[in-house]
Amino acid sequence: MEFTERLSGGEAPVRVTAYSKCKRTLDIIGAIVLLVVLSPLLLLIAIAICLDSPGTAIYQQTRVGRQGIPFTILKFRTMQVNAPTLSTAEMQCLAQIPYTRLGIWLRRSSLDELPQLWNVLAGQMSFIGPRPALPSQTDVNTLRAQYGADAAYPGITGLAQIMGRDELDVETKVGYDAAYCRQLSFQTDLNIFLRTFAAVKTGQGNK
Repeated sequence: MEFTERLSGGEAPVRVTAYSKCKRTLDIIGAIVLLVVLSPLLLLIAIAICLDSPGTAIYQQTRVGRQGIPFTILKFRTMQVNAPTLSTAEMQCLAQIPYTRLGIWLRRSSLDELPQLWNVLAGQMSFIGPRPALPSQTDVNTLRAQYGADAAYPGITGLAQIMGRDELDVETKVGYDAAYCRQLSFQTDLNIFLRTFAAVKTGQGNK
């Protein structure tokens, strides 16, 4: 499946289809099933984090959601408790990123994102959609609003994640977000879902 990579003029509203109307129901069912099935793993990771470094297992952070509405995203903590609230790109400008020993592995495997199943269940996120940006990432949020790429609920994974993730520049990321909104369908989501496993396995674009 081909996707538009660069931004083009005009907005990119979410396609209203039979699938877009039932997507929320699928998200709820999927989140409940995975929370039940993965509960032993979630508990083990939480315990390991607390044993690995001082602090809570869950990290809460404000992100920009659908239509620019802020919400609190949940992640497994991968950094020291005194780490600054910065994007991955901003963190890379630091001389030393304050990851914990376990945190490095959690990020590489993307297991740190699993608590976002609760965000999906709460109606703040979807399984598939643009990754929610920090409020400080004004360039990303401004472009998303300008091109209608904030019309979809933010996702645990998304088109930009399988197309390069942290290796992409801001314009290209938002271009993929806008393309996702234009091409929203079950086939698109299934394609992204399946390709996410390959991206996680190879660590594609994960910095």
